Amino acid sequence: MTSATPSWGPDFAALEAIDPDIARILLAERDRLNDGLQLIASENFTSPAVLAALGSTLSNKYAEGYPGRRYYGGCEVVDEAENLGIERAKALFGADHANLQPHSGASANLAVYGAFMKPGETLLAMSLPHGGHLTHGTKVSFSGKWFNAVHYGVAQDTEDIDYDQMRDLAREHRPKMIICGGSAIPRLIDFAAFRSVADEVGAILMVDAAHFIGLVAGGAIPSPVPYADVVTFTTHKVLRGPRGGMLVCKAEHAAALDKAVFPMMQGGPLMHAVAAKAVALKECATPEYAAYTRQVIANSKALTAGLEAEGMRAISGGTDTHLSLLDLQGIGVTGAEAEARAGAARIVLNKNAIPYDPQPPSIASGIRVGTPATTTQGMDEADMAVVARLIGRAVRDADGSQVADVTAEVHALVADKPAYAS
Repeated sequence: MTSATPSWGPDFAALEAIDPDIARILLAERDRLNDGLQLIASENFTSPAVLAALGSTLSNKYAEGYPGRRYYGGCEVVDEAENLGIERAKALFGADHANLQPHSGASANLAVYGAFMKPGETLLAMSLPHGGHLTHGTKVSFSGKWFNAVHYGVAQDTEDIDYDQMRDLAREHRPKMIICGGSAIPRLIDFAAFRSVADEVGAILMVDAAHFIGLVAGGAIPSPVPYADVVTFTTHKVLRGPRGGMLVCKAEHAAALDKAVFPMMQGGPLMHAVAAKAVALKECATPEYAAYTRQVIANSKALTAGLEAEGMRAISGGTDTHLSLLDLQGIGVTGAEAEARAGAARIVLNKNAIPYDPQPPSIASGIRVGTPATTTQGMDEADMAVVARLIGRAVRDADGSQVADVTAEVHALVADKPAYAS
């Protein structure tokens, strides 16, 4: 390290001089984002302001503890950043309390378990193959190793959450905690129904809102906050913030959850990430962001309709949110094949299991698509109709003869709507 005065902000020229290999990789990733369609439902493009906070000198500060109660000196500046973020989160979501320190959504979920459950106790959550999440009691996760997990799924006829099954399982097993939310749920969740069952059996209600919290922030869908004891989420999906986690909760649970985040679950927070979360929360409180979330849903509906026209069956008959799940069995293509073929044409999406899937998860019978990133780029329903046709051509392209043509059309579509300026 030189003794020169460091730059006060991100300095790509300095990075390029010190480490041209990593500089090249950063440019390559920017070009990858700009040259294709990003349809991963859990991804988005952060603003330059969020990126600036992430690349700031706040990365240097160790701030174990909470504002005003740190275990290190020199935290008066980062305290201000965290307090701003807390107040913004409470105002945005109408919550009693907020904690911005979890490093990820999984970390936030771990903190909730730590606050309310003991090893061996029972939780009730949505089955991963039906749209749940790894941290909701799957055997390979800490949640399935430490707790007795019981799972509800979707009804075979509607492919939406089977609320009757959820209620029956809750009455039978009397879980300590009930969890709703997941990673592949295209429909709105009836939070009042979950609250009613949780009250009946005396369970804590946790809503994992990682996927849809950004839509809540923009007022585009109903909020789980009035119903849940605690809501966990990530900040990098529709919310359009940095990669990280967060939770909001009722006042009565604030102390227990704060202690579960620190010191139970992690030590010093990532203060540059906390500041970046605060920036994203401020951006979310604007009319422009509210309009963005409405467009995300409009685009999701348009893309889903276009893909159905291409012969891909929408699970549950459609979508109310930013994502949809498509069954490809009718066109004779697996999810793995579709992901690879679309990827070859610069269309990034993911294979995904569908409810009652005959294929293993590594192959899958479906794909999951989402519209947060393309909407951030300024695309609308007409663009989604084009995207659907391009996906249809790519997915059916078994011999690769269409790759060049589809790729050229993808480039033309994104040329005037880049993710980031070069």
